[in-house]
Amino acid sequence: MVKNRTTPKVDADLNLLSNRVIAAALEVHRALGPGLLEQIYESALCVELELKQIQFERQAENSLTYKGVRVGRGYADLLIDRRLVVEIKASDALHDRHLAQTLSYLRATGYQLGLLLNFNVAVLRHGIRRVALTR
Repeated sequence: MVKNRTTPKVDADLNLLSNRVIAAALEVHRALGPGLLEQIYESALCVELELKQIQFERQAENSLTYKGVRVGRGYADLLIDRRLVVEIKASDALHDRHLAQTLSYLRATGYQLGLLLNFNVAVLRHGIRRVALTR
């Protein structure tokens, strides 16, 4: 189970952006509730982000390298404004592997902040984790 962790300070603009994305996710969860597939929440969140005029890229590809050699690629669910990674889950609970996946995307992209959103909860605020890459 993922424990609450203190996240390092992020700049005010990035913090505001993450709050706007969380507000969009809350709106989606209010409308759809828990129990659906991840892809449905991802699609609905994309609609909400467009309505809120927040720039995003869906299934954003990132290169995975080992000692400078490309060894594969990963896909973050959403990349917001080329600064914020969003991973969407519809799981019974958030687990350490979900956190590890989000941290891996942050390392691969070099971005500082990610949001891990689990929509399969009664109250979405219990399914939100901010994940920061410490330097």
